[in-house]
Amino acid sequence: MSVGTESTSTAVDVRILTRAELALHGVALDAPVRRPDGAGPSGDGHVLVDGANAALPTNPASPYRVRDGSVWLGDQDTGLALTAVSRPKFYDLTTTEGIPYEHIARLHGADVLATTVVQTCIRYAESDRCRFCTIEESLRSGAAVAAKTPAQLAEVAEAAVRLDGVKQMVMTTGTTTGPDRGARNLVRSVRAVLEAVPGLPIQVQCEPPGDLAWIRALHDAGATAIGIHVESLDEEVRRRWMPGKSTVPMAEYEAAWEEAVRIFGPNRVSTYLLVGLGEDADELIAGAGELIDRGVYPFVVPFRPMAGTLAARDGTPAPSAELLTYVTEGVAAKLRAAGMSGADQKAGCAACGACSVLQSAGG
Repeated sequence: MSVGTESTSTAVDVRILTRAELALHGVALDAPVRRPDGAGPSGDGHVLVDGANAALPTNPASPYRVRDGSVWLGDQDTGLALTAVSRPKFYDLTTTEGIPYEHIARLHGADVLATTVVQTCIRYAESDRCRFCTIEESLRSGAAVAAKTPAQLAEVAEAAVRLDGVKQMVMTTGTTTGPDRGARNLVRSVRAVLEAVPGLPIQVQCEPPGDLAWIRALHDAGATAIGIHVESLDEEVRRRWMPGKSTVPMAEYEAAWEEAVRIFGPNRVSTYLLVGLGEDADELIAGAGELIDRGVYPFVVPFRPMAGTLAARDGTPAPSAELLTYVTEGVAAKLRAAGMSGADQKAGCAACGACSVLQSAGG
C-alpha cells in the first residue's frame, strides 16, 4: 500500500493514538520541569506517562486534562496515568562563579541529565539553520551559558546523581568550526564527568566527525552510546529543512554509523528521524528498517513548531496524530522483530524515550 504523508493506518491502536495526541497537542498542566528551547525539535514539560518519561507541550488550550493522576479527554478517562516530574534539588545550586546549575545541565524526564556542551552552532545563520532548532535561543533568553567547561559539567553531574538520583546523562553539542565538529569537547567532558561520577552511563551526540577516529576517542573516554542525528533520510527534505547540515553528504552519515556500530556495538548508536517534514510515511518506515539492519536505533520523534524556530515563524504545522501513530507503529514493529529496545541503550534519547512515542508502541 502506498501511503502519503497524511495517510493513516487501517487498524489504529487507540492507546498509542492518544499518546501521539499528547505528544503533539500536550496537556493542560503546569509542569515544574520544563525545557522551553534549545538544540533539537522538542521544548516541553517533563512528566511521567504510565511511569515512563514523556516530554509534552504544556498547553492550556489542550483538550487533555489531568485529574487525580489520570489523563482525561472531556468526561472520558483515557486510561493513561500522568504525574509531573518534581523540580530537582540540584536546580537550587550555583557554581562558585555564580552560574545556576540548571544553566549548565537540565533534568529530562525523571532521571536523565542533559546538556548542550557548546550552545552555539556554525549553522545557525538563517540561511543555514535547521528549521526546527532553537539552540541559540537558550542564550538569548539567558537560560544557558554558551560553553560549559568539563569541570562545570562534572560538578553538576555529581550533584544531580547525589541529590536527585539521576541515572544517565546526555551530552550534545552545536557544530563547531573544527573538523571534529564538536567531538573534541565531548571527549573532554565525558572524561571529567566520569572522574566525578564513575560508572554514570553517558550518551554523546554530534554530527559525523570529519575524522572517524573521534568516534573511537569518544568510546575510549567512557561514553556508553552515541547519537549521530540525520533527522531525515530524504535528500530533498534535508535540503529544505536543514540547508547547512545537508551539506554533509549522506555517505558521511553512513560511514559514521558503520564505524560507531563497530566500536560501540549494535543498538548503542541512534539517529533522530522526524515525522512531519514531508517525507513519505512508508519510505520513512522503510528507511528506519534499513537503519535497524545496520544496528542503528531510529529514534522517531514528531516535528513540532517550537517558538523561536523558522518553521514556527513560517506557520508550518505539526503532523497529524494519525500520521505519527502510523509511522511509530511501523517502526516499532521493525524494532521488535529485530529485538531492539531503546531502553537497552542505557543512556541517551532512545533510552530516555521522552520525546518519542516509540516506547509506548513497544520500541
